[in-house]
Amino acid sequence: MPSFLTPEPGLLLWMLVAFLVVFILLAKYGFPIITGMVEKRKQFIDESLASAREANEKLANIKAECHTLLQEAQARQSQILKEATLTSNQIVAESKEKAQEEAARIIQDARRQIQAETERAQRDIRAQVADLSIQIAGKILAREMQNDEEQNRWIDQVLSQIPNS
Repeated sequence: MPSFLTPEPGLLLWMLVAFLVVFILLAKYGFPIITGMVEKRKQFIDESLASAREANEKLANIKAECHTLLQEAQARQSQILKEATLTSNQIVAESKEKAQEEAARIIQDARRQIQAETERAQRDIRAQVADLSIQIAGKILAREMQNDEEQNRWIDQVLSQIPNS
């Protein structure tokens, strides 16, 4: 009875020869191409991984630079705000100082004008009082001294009271 599991010796020999021919052909022509393709694929994967690592490093560097730039921008903004505050405070202080100086000058001018007006008014009053006194004295003397004899006596009395220079 022929068995399917046990091959005949002739068939076994031809199967071995065919296997060796196929193996030699594959070893000479097929395996180098397959190993070359596997090697290329491995190299492509390695390059892709290296590129991915490099991209991650660049991304990390860009994030760090972005963070640094953001901090610098915030510091610059803070500095600008401080400078603006100082400038505005300085401008306000200068304006207040100028306003105070101007107010002091206006008050001083007003005081000078008041003083000048007061002195002028006092001079006018003195002049008017002197004029009135002279007019009153003249009228009193004219009434008291209606004759020449009284006038001469009065003149002598005034002259005697004047100290000799």
